[in-house]
Amino acid sequence: MSEWTLTYDAYEPAGEGLREALTALGNGYFVTRGAVASTPADEVHYPGTYLAGGYNRLTTQIEGRTIENEDLVNLPNWLLLRIRIDDGPWLTPDDVQILAYRHELDLRAGVATRMVHFRDAEGRTTRWFERRLVSMAEAHLAGLEVTIRAEDWSGRLTIESAIDGRVTNAGVARYRALSSRHLEPVRTDEPDADTILLQSRFRQARTEVALAARTRIYLDERPVSPPRRTVGEPDLIAHEIAIDVAEGADVLVEKVVALHTSRDVAISEAGLAARDAVAHAGRFGALLDEHALAWRHLWDDCGIELESDVDHHQLPMKIRLSIFHLLQTVSHHSIPLDSGVPARGWHGEAYRGHIFWDELFILPYLTFRIPALTRALLKYRYRRLPAARQLARESGLRGAMFPWQSGSSGREESQRLHLNPRSHRWLPDETFRQRHIGAAIAYNVWQYYEITDDHEFMYFYGAELFLEIARFWVSVATYDARLERYDIKGVMGPDEFHTAYPDAGEGGLDNNAYTNVMVAWLLVRALDVLDSLPDERRRKLCEQIGLTVEEIEQFDELSRRLKIPFHDHDIISQFEGYEHLLEFDWEGARGRYDDIQRLDRILEAEGDSVNRYKASKQADVLMLFYLFSADELRQLFERLGYPFDASTIPRNIDYYLARTSHGSTLSLMVHGWVLSRATRPGSFEMFVQTVEADLRDIQGGTTAEGIHLGAMAGSVDIVQRCYTGLEPRGGVLHFNPSLPQQIDCLRMRIRYRRQLLDVVVDRERLTITSRRFTALPITVAYRGQFREMSPGDSYSFRLIRPLPTGAICAPRRSLIDQPG
Repeated sequence: MSEWTLTYDAYEPAGEGLREALTALGNGYFVTRGAVASTPADEVHYPGTYLAGGYNRLTTQIEGRTIENEDLVNLPNWLLLRIRIDDGPWLTPDDVQILAYRHELDLRAGVATRMVHFRDAEGRTTRWFERRLVSMAEAHLAGLEVTIRAEDWSGRLTIESAIDGRVTNAGVARYRALSSRHLEPVRTDEPDADTILLQSRFRQARTEVALAARTRIYLDERPVSPPRRTVGEPDLIAHEIAIDVAEGADVLVEKVVALHTSRDVAISEAGLAARDAVAHAGRFGALLDEHALAWRHLWDDCGIELESDVDHHQLPMKIRLSIFHLLQTVSHHSIPLDSGVPARGWHGEAYRGHIFWDELFILPYLTFRIPALTRALLKYRYRRLPAARQLARESGLRGAMFPWQSGSSGREESQRLHLNPRSHRWLPDETFRQRHIGAAIAYNVWQYYEITDDHEFMYFYGAELFLEIARFWVSVATYDARLERYDIKGVMGPDEFHTAYPDAGEGGLDNNAYTNVMVAWLLVRALDVLDSLPDERRRKLCEQIGLTVEEIEQFDELSRRLKIPFHDHDIISQFEGYEHLLEFDWEGARGRYDDIQRLDRILEAEGDSVNRYKASKQADVLMLFYLFSADELRQLFERLGYPFDASTIPRNIDYYLARTSHGSTLSLMVHGWVLSRATRPGSFEMFVQTVEADLRDIQGGTTAEGIHLGAMAGSVDIVQRCYTGLEPRGGVLHFNPSLPQQIDCLRMRIRYRRQLLDVVVDRERLTITSRRFTALPITVAYRGQFREMSPGDSYSFRLIRPLPTGAICAPRRSLIDQPG
């Protein structure tokens, strides 16, 4: 790696899946994996392309049951471009002797390059140099440019440029027993001499997808028009182009592609739109210039600069890689779409492309930079409010019950059976019981409101969303007259290992502490939401959703009387009865198995159950210390009538950290956060592990199925909020920097309530500079020092108890010429 590039300088078939995910290119509308262009999908290569929100349902018979799953659909492969010499076979990296190889991702410009210098079976030496992009300037365009040099031979070169719709969803091995043929052919066409078009349709959702590809040939930089032969099947169309080349000649192939669907706005028909878009597109070089400019502007707004004294970690580049993939998943092109932000990006088929709670870790970064994008992603949830209400009604409850996994609609998309790849058994999936997803949505709404002061959003969307989630929890809670407390029963927390009590006949747990504290918080905030509305809007909204005075009084009542279980004096029990579980033999397990991250699968394969043990997959109780400051938690626990002193946080951190397998990439990120804010050893190492999680594929092959976007965004957010102590609260933007010893200086640009702020933190000072703009004053604070800032102002706070002396950097007037 260098400052702005990720480079692989050897071809390793076993690593192609990982590289395809990490070098994928996208623009918020669609993503294409970084696969070799010359091969269709096989055991080594998987050239998937995915549309944001492009879902389809299929049914499968499993063990006598009909299972329906909604999947992110693998779209027709537009990359396919291959060559052969004379009458020889089509050439791929797997069939030739590779003399030199280089596959590189340029983060600054959003371009992937691949150079393959090879010798074929006939002893002929050829050089393939490729550039590709998925345009950040124009959402519907992508391009591939390949230069082929005949180094020591002359002959006939045949180039095949194809769009292949014969694809299936086969990118995740454990899903391969499920139905996977999501596309059916509609038509193929040749709009003009150098263009081919393939139109397909989702089998159930009926979404039509059209891809048009324009292929042009240049010989030694001169345009040529060699003869073409059209190859066609119902779901494949290709041009075979034959050209005579002399030794040393360069043949440049430009393939420009347009992707449109029947869901797009302002078009008459997908096929016509794709054909017109590719016809009017410029050459690859022109597309690249516009694309690189769009990326430069994104880096100006979204980059974070670090100065670190541990160069071997290459932190600046790794942070940029995380930002890069986040912005490829959701960008300004996502704003008009009705799509959420998936846990694994649009980079593969893991989790079927579903939307979980990962927004909780992703939106803070986006809201401080592209608040319009966060607004759009929250409206994805708002549009599914009717379905969430219906889910609640079907369970005999009020309000809105959001699903743990969401896709095209608001129905629950969690699978009913899942395959344990160790035991090869299909098992019931209880994860749909993670009702805390509603609390996460409410948290995201409130954080957006705090950062943007967007009264219009709260007026028209946020308040209704928030209040319906609050009503759901009031209707879920049951009263325990003996303790004069309210219980929330039959749910799951974030841990996911614990789905039920040992030997219980049904799933679910009682009084998950994280869930109950989150509910107490959102009920308090629901009262604040009501207070934020004008009287007339409050009255009308309450009438519209039928919210009564009695229900509002229950918000206050439950926020004071929810039960929080404890054991060993001040250890917050993960759930009621947790203390009765067995201690797990962690040392013995580490001796028996190479990897115990997925302890649930290991124990199930042995006929045991993780439900019997004090063993967690990821942070559960400790999520409270991730989301809330110590002051906020103290206020919440005091409101609930529970003691909460200074020793509670470190004791709970130690207790649960010793009992966690880190079976999720989110786990290391959350633990690194809470350890950092507690200034504990080991926090920086966990942060680095999170930043490297996908680069090193620490979960043993899962990154090839799609990046872990929550962990990527969360690691960036550690830099953004945790290390700066950035906290929007009560109309004040609070800072409390605590840089780790390994970082000397941090620079970033954020948006807060219409002001654009340059923030610089080093070991001695925090400097905040507001760009000139017409906006109301804001208040910033550092440890009780409050400053009112208007656009154009700059303030510098001397940090209390500075860390050991290191390099000190001066604030910059502008970051425009300093991408990232």
